[in-house]
Parts: sequence; C-alpha cells; structure tokens
Amino acid sequence: MTIQRLTNAEIALMELLWETSPLTARQICDRLYDDSKKSQHGTVQRLLQSLEEKEFVNRDRSLGVQLFTPTLSREAYGARQLESLADKLTGGSIAPLLTHLLEADKLDNAEIKRLRKVLAEARKHG
Repeated sequence: MTIQRLTNAEIALMELLWETSPLTARQICDRLYDDSKKSQHGTVQRLLQSLEEKEFVNRDRSLGVQLFTPTLSREAYGARQLESLADKLTGGSIAPLLTHLLEADKLDNAEIKRLRKVLAEARKHG
C-alpha cells in the first residue's frame, strides 16, 4: 500500500500529535513555535489542512474548539514508508534492509529479540 510522504514540517506536527492528542491548532502552534516572535498560526493552519487532505489527521468539529488527532500511528506510518522504500530499492524485499541494519549494528538486543519472535510466529503460520 502506497502512502503519501510527509514533509519535515508535517512530520514535526505529526510527532507532536503522536505524543499528545487531541490538540487544538493553538496548542500545536504554541508547542511547535514557542520561541518564535512572530505568529505562526497561518503556517500551522496550512499544515493541518494539508495533513487533513492527506488523511493523516482528523479534525473534530463537535466542540466549540476544533481538536486534531492522528489517523494512523507513528509505527503504521513508518511501516508503510519502509515498504515503499523496499519496493523502490530492493524489489519489495525487506530482507536486504534488515540484513543491513543487523550488520551495521543498528538494532539493539531488545529489537533483535522482537524480530526473532516475529519470525518464529511467521514460521508457525506458514
């Protein structure tokens, strides 16, 4: 399944929503641009509109103030991006990417243990 890529600014906003949600546009603005001397409300509104159009956020209009929540988890977004990368670089195979991460010592023991468990489960189910 192909999923649209997010810009760096959109990812920063999504990171905030993944950590704490729901949030209002004002709360997002205050947290993303707390040190800015100039209002960034328009920027945040444009980012939220883009994310809503891409179906990454849900806007709840049922209250007096609009609340925003992510429509997919950080893990789901990462998994879809990894699948897309594998499609482009390795003909859809994840194995070369995992092999590289293992050989480059990029996975800690807990992650390796988790992979072993996933592989054992996959082997059981065919």
